[in-house]
Amino acid sequence: MKVRNPKSRNHLDIKSADYVLEVGGGHNPHPRSNMIVDKFIDSNYHRNGDIKVYKNQKFLSADGENLPFKNNEFDYVICNQVLEHVENPAKFLDEQSRVAKRGFIEVPSLIGEHLFPKISHKWLILEIDNALVLVEKEKVGFKTMCDFGDFFLDYLPKRSIGYKILQRTHPYIETTRYEWENKIDYVINPTDPEILKYFTTPWNMDTINKFIPKKSLGSEVISMVTAMADIIRSMVKSKLIKRFSNKNDYKTTLQESKSYL
Repeated sequence: MKVRNPKSRNHLDIKSADYVLEVGGGHNPHPRSNMIVDKFIDSNYHRNGDIKVYKNQKFLSADGENLPFKNNEFDYVICNQVLEHVENPAKFLDEQSRVAKRGFIEVPSLIGEHLFPKISHKWLILEIDNALVLVEKEKVGFKTMCDFGDFFLDYLPKRSIGYKILQRTHPYIETTRYEWENKIDYVINPTDPEILKYFTTPWNMDTINKFIPKKSLGSEVISMVTAMADIIRSMVKSKLIKRFSNKNDYKTTLQESKSYL
């Protein structure tokens, strides 16, 4: 069942003693993960760079639809920007519920998929009534045409403070973040026209208000101030890391990590 929608993958309910699995860590694994699994180790078709593993993490080549772990072997499982790629999402999600007690899933929102669609993405995903609803792109005739990913994912986050504020005050516009426990609630390829309309017809104001609730002026001001403080904190932290840390001391590629896998 759904627990909440975290603001980012840096705001997860992971306890210090939790044993954490990450399915599909790819080129950007979560620092808190203890075990990383990835299916495609020789191809970057589904990611933006080579697999990387932190030196305090173990790596295992494995299929997310058939995880080689015992029931509830992990306290928490992270799945970041992977679900939209998989062949059998029901099996993929059930495996995470099987091997972990709690977890986090992050995927492009439906709006995000329209802004920066990828050929490697097989599914459109929208959270409806606390469940993840997945619709196969081919079934609704979704065309991967203009991809503004470089603009929204690279150019604006690096050059626009206003956009950084928007990302923090409305984190659910481009991305769906879903924290769960016990079992992941999902629907695959629904046939109900009342659900499909969200994927196939233009959104009117009623739909927008359903998925992006209005905030009061006071809430907007608080969100903006909090976002600005977070941006400043992130910039300072980034500069400190660059100044006092050698990147190669704490991060390594998969090839370099074989000695401790």
